[in-house]
Amino acid sequence: MPVVLREARDTLVPDMNGPHGPLPPVLLALTVLTGLVDAFSYLLLGHVFVANMTGNVVFMGFALAGAPTFSTLASAVALASFAAGALAGGITVHLARAHRGRQLQHALLVQTAFVTAAMIVTLVSGGPYTGGVRFTLIVLLGLGLGVQNASVRALAVPDLTTTVLTRTLTGAVADSRLARGPGSRAGRRVLSAVAMLAGAFLGALAALHVHPALPLLIAVVLLAAASTTATLLARSEAPWTRPLAGE
Repeated sequence: MPVVLREARDTLVPDMNGPHGPLPPVLLALTVLTGLVDAFSYLLLGHVFVANMTGNVVFMGFALAGAPTFSTLASAVALASFAAGALAGGITVHLARAHRGRQLQHALLVQTAFVTAAMIVTLVSGGPYTGGVRFTLIVLLGLGLGVQNASVRALAVPDLTTTVLTRTLTGAVADSRLARGPGSRAGRRVLSAVAMLAGAFLGALAALHVHPALPLLIAVVLLAAASTTATLLARSEAPWTRPLAGE
């Protein structure tokens, strides 16, 4: 079997006795979720991201230069909400630092609450999402994705950050044998990019052609499945549940 396919398989069906156990497929699901919610926020909340903060910094620059359809306030609110969510997520995972499964479980439960609240707002208010509704959705989703990123950072599974793909794709090329590197782990890295692409495609398709709230509904279903999985994993005492060296 080619190395790339073997790496992809090992990410989807990981070694339960490996250093990260069953975490990789769960984080891939969260990468799909990132694509879903950013598709919703960018397309329906006025060119703002709630997961990828690099984009918001760039959008603020566009807005300050007078580019139409971009809002300095919306990007600033997304950044502040994400930071607050990251703070909440950091507190959550540090309270359970002795067990990586419980870190994931606690963070996912908090994130699910925020994203579910956002979904309810979309269903109750109806589109288009403007004014106070727009900013409420940005805040709720920013908080939820901030929690996700804090937990993923604490879990520290290589190449599965669930949001940042620039370094992942750079590593896939720069570490390759072609570049005389040690080996690129291209299977896992490409799979991460594909998961983000799939989430964005599904989110855009659902929002534009089915129902505006559908991307968030799918996100809540994904979170419910991930939270259930994490609850089961929280009972494990396998080696992967222990904090990584240096934590």
